[in-house]
Amino acid sequence: MANLTLVQAINLALAQEMELDDRVILLGEDVGKNGGVFRVTEGLQARFGESRVIDSPLAESGIIGTAIGMAMAGLRPIPEIQFEGFLGPAYDQITNHAARYRTRSRGSVTIPLTIRVPVGGGIHAPELHSDSPEAIYAHTPGLKVVMPSSPYDAKGLLISAIRDPDPVIYFEPKRIYRAFREEVPEDEYTIPIGEAKVVEEGTDLTLISWGATVLQCVEAMDKLPDDLSVELIDLRTIYPIDIDRITESVKKTGRCVVACEAPKTASMAAEIATIIQEHCFLHLRAPVQRVCGFDTVMPYYKLELDYLPDASKIGEAVMQCATY
Repeated sequence: MANLTLVQAINLALAQEMELDDRVILLGEDVGKNGGVFRVTEGLQARFGESRVIDSPLAESGIIGTAIGMAMAGLRPIPEIQFEGFLGPAYDQITNHAARYRTRSRGSVTIPLTIRVPVGGGIHAPELHSDSPEAIYAHTPGLKVVMPSSPYDAKGLLISAIRDPDPVIYFEPKRIYRAFREEVPEDEYTIPIGEAKVVEEGTDLTLISWGATVLQCVEAMDKLPDDLSVELIDLRTIYPIDIDRITESVKKTGRCVVACEAPKTASMAAEIATIIQEHCFLHLRAPVQRVCGFDTVMPYYKLELDYLPDASKIGEAVMQCATY
């Protein structure tokens, strides 16, 4: 076992998959010599060469279009989009081509593509560097969307994504790239895409989150009354969503709070609330609460932390739901 940060766990997963399968190719802006803007791919070009770790032009549509062609030709490309706000220029390639080729070709062509994207706020970045657009891509049929909250999950989910026959958007919460360390097996392992994780079991209320906000949920739970038993669920996969684990928990507790960084309207929190209403209505003792970002553009760094859900906001929502 190695004691790794999220960055190190991702780097290890990439290195091991590249060692195991020479079809795995990395490409993106500054991913080679510089190791990426967050140094996630550091050392990989020196180890595997410029033909497998490719520094691309600053052209997101070109990066993804090239990666789609590579995937169609039998490779397993892993393009990096430097920040989530830069997905916009590649949106057409992702949603109209990568996501649709299996259907368009009636299953004869698949796109084994893993798009790595740093996501979310909390690092005092400028505009277009701190958004949480996971709901946009979860709404696109043909895409899988993953967002780990820990080094252990990051490695296992990334290996599953690379090996998947279909396109996966792998969101990396940049706020926790180096926030903490965790024991991560040095051997290869996978975590199935589509399976949520019960971080802590409870009986009185279900708290659901993903990505960096999971840590704020843990912090909030530490400050709750001792006699309030909260079950914390980390989605890990945004789509396909683990409906069974969500509904099983809410049927047990009768109460639910969903926390995420994205704007509240049409967020994945809204989708989860709807799933609970459809499957757990007769079990509910209180309305589902949502703790999200505001329906505004992510503000600049002076107001950034006021925008993001924190332990205080999550704890307040939990108490409101628990005492309804």
